[in-house]
Amino acid sequence: MGDPARIAYDTFAAAYDDFTIGLNYEPWLTKTLPRLEQWGLTGKRLLDVGCGTGKSLIPMLERGWQCSGCDISPEMVRLARGKVGDRAKLTVADMRHLPQLGSFDLVWSLNDSINYLLDRQLEPAFSAMRENMAEAGLLVFDLNTLLSYRTFFAERHVVERDGRRLVWHGEARPDQAPGSIVTARFEIEGEAAGAHVHQQCHFPEAEVREALEGAGLETLDVLGQNDDGGLHQPLRELDHVKALYIARGP
Repeated sequence: MGDPARIAYDTFAAAYDDFTIGLNYEPWLTKTLPRLEQWGLTGKRLLDVGCGTGKSLIPMLERGWQCSGCDISPEMVRLARGKVGDRAKLTVADMRHLPQLGSFDLVWSLNDSINYLLDRQLEPAFSAMRENMAEAGLLVFDLNTLLSYRTFFAERHVVERDGRRLVWHGEARPDQAPGSIVTARFEIEGEAAGAHVHQQCHFPEAEVREALEGAGLETLDVLGQNDDGGLHQPLRELDHVKALYIARGP
């Protein structure tokens, strides 16, 4: 039996860009990159863990960064490679067992990729990312908050693109408990092959900090994030849709 995240995204890949048509990384980058520079970010080598179809990686290529990416889904990597060609090195890999892909000034994992670790193996994933960081490198990742699970993952969302109706059926509860696993179903109406299940795990801040420490990483910043790309401190699980973590090695 394959990894649930790989199965979900191999199936989701063909519809991913259409369903996330409103996802724009530019406002987030405009606010986040200066903050990373305040924490000592230097150099322009990026590893994008969970790169998907390349939406989070392409803006950095356009800024002149040297980029590599990996994803557990071969289909997502295939689509990303079709967009970027040989401008970025792309690999199929599980974040819990990353090979040595290089020595990067910035390693990031965006758009809640880490929430798919249903086995709660945060520490192995963070350790694998740390092994790919340069000596002064930074790790940045986001996680869905309780607010996301009690709203988006508890609701039905429909996107219509190019004659297709893409439907997200959230099955979480409006009072979803901290640390729980939530489920949503995604389907392309009229296409049986397009139906699949997404499962994610909520990670409380204390659990994340403990895993970072266990992986030999120092937590520098924990911020709340909303859909406009704005960053807020402190993180408030019921006011922000994502938690953004910034960490570095010893």
